Amino acid sequence: MQNCYTHRREKIRQKLEKENLQALLVSYPTNRFYLSGFELHDGQCNESSGHILIQQNGKDILFTDSRFLEVAKTLWQEENIFIYQNQVEDIRLYLKNNVQGKIGVETTTISHNFYEQLSQGLTLEPAEELVEELRIIKDEAEIQAIKESVTINHKIFQWLPSIFKEGMSEADIAFKIEMFFRENGATENSFPPIVAINQNAARPHHLPSQETKLFENCHILIDVGARFHNYCSDQTRTFWFGNKIDPKFQEMLDQVKEAQEEAIKILAPDLPCNEAHLKAVEVFKKYGVEKAFSHSLGHGVGLDVHEEPRLSTRSKKKLEPNMIVTVEPGLYYADYGGIRWEYMVRITENGYEIL
Repeated sequence: MQNCYTHRREKIRQKLEKENLQALLVSYPTNRFYLSGFELHDGQCNESSGHILIQQNGKDILFTDSRFLEVAKTLWQEENIFIYQNQVEDIRLYLKNNVQGKIGVETTTISHNFYEQLSQGLTLEPAEELVEELRIIKDEAEIQAIKESVTINHKIFQWLPSIFKEGMSEADIAFKIEMFFRENGATENSFPPIVAINQNAARPHHLPSQETKLFENCHILIDVGARFHNYCSDQTRTFWFGNKIDPKFQEMLDQVKEAQEEAIKILAPDLPCNEAHLKAVEVFKKYGVEKAFSHSLGHGVGLDVHEEPRLSTRSKKKLEPNMIVTVEPGLYYADYGGIRWEYMVRITENGYEIL
């Protein structure tokens, strides 16, 4: 596995030369992990496990504090580990004494205060998306990990109807989902489970409630994801609980599934991402319900549950082989509820593969 991190850093080095940067300071936790295997999650929003310095001269440095030294030594040559006391000031002095020229920084993932302190006496330049441009295309090991994660999701959707009981709360179901993931091979959830009954399902990112409970003949939207070998899955299904399916529910479900099917059919290399979204909208317009589709069609999935590419009206990025995206059209009505149906799809050399 170490070879894959080394290979990725070499690709960044090639980008530095093209961008006329002597080095890149990597601060976003997911990017840091992608290039080193070190610490996918930082503990808190106001605390960093460290940074990686990728240099044109080949000497890459892992900056961290003493709490992480032993872990860092298992992944990185000790002579290239820099332990700081005062994070920003110590890193700034190291850069000032060791890097001559422009240094790229991930300005969207560090605070303004961090940037202001770091920039004193240095030539910094925003360098967004350099790592993300690599992450967007998955290698075979990444694809396999994501497929394993999706397999756990499929198991949970097969299992869920068997546990539905009248009087169960959204929060009860969410807790059982988290337990199922751990008991079936996931290391954690990709994100807290979304469990939404009836009107709550009109909120795409509803937080499960202890007060809202299952009752005979209602619908329930469940959006879940597992993390397996550090890679995420993300899928949604909407179920009917009871023996008498509401015709409105069935109509909405049919429309959502049709929009998803038609959008997936056109997925292929070189397709602009916004065209996939517009294809789903085209289906909804046929039924006069397009205003009830309130979010983008999908997004990339990998180490992060939401990453590039985005299947949205704003993105004209073109799809490429081994991108992995969600396709998740939905319809939402505040007085009724919502339905979403989500697949994960890999772009292949000449089309797509539903995972």
